[in-house]
Amino acid sequence: MLGFGKKEFVVQKAAPEDYGALADLHALSFARGWSTSELEGLAGQPSVTILSARLVGKPKLAPVAFNIIRQTEFEAEILSIAVDTTYRRAGLGGQLMREAILHLQADRVGTLILEVDATNVPAVTMYQKLGFETVGNRPGYYASDSQSSNANRATALVMRLELA
Repeated sequence: MLGFGKKEFVVQKAAPEDYGALADLHALSFARGWSTSELEGLAGQPSVTILSARLVGKPKLAPVAFNIIRQTEFEAEILSIAVDTTYRRAGLGGQLMREAILHLQADRVGTLILEVDATNVPAVTMYQKLGFETVGNRPGYYASDSQSSNANRATALVMRLELA
């Protein structure tokens, strides 16, 4: 049921015509954005699933979020996840993660891993609520356009969720 004033989203596999919009969203979300051709290359790999989210009832509008998952028989990794700034804090990141988890559980994948910027407290909190545990870190993993030395780069937390 749609709530009054609440945005509802539908999550589905991204279509090739979505890749340009997803590349734009990636570029807005990360210091080094992925191009349309890079997303096409990822989507062409049988081990990669790209989920996208749109506003319910707005199929012609560009996706407002995505989640890119690569999986093997036993393990999966979130390669990238982003939500348009307009729709952050609406539960969309969690919805995308829950869809990915259900997909992976159906495939009997046992473990899901990801890296997240340690300073991204909302994302870290969301992952912890989903049951992820921090299992390591990668100092100097994330950079912004203005950060050139490793000393100024942010640490990535390596997080894991056991799915089995």
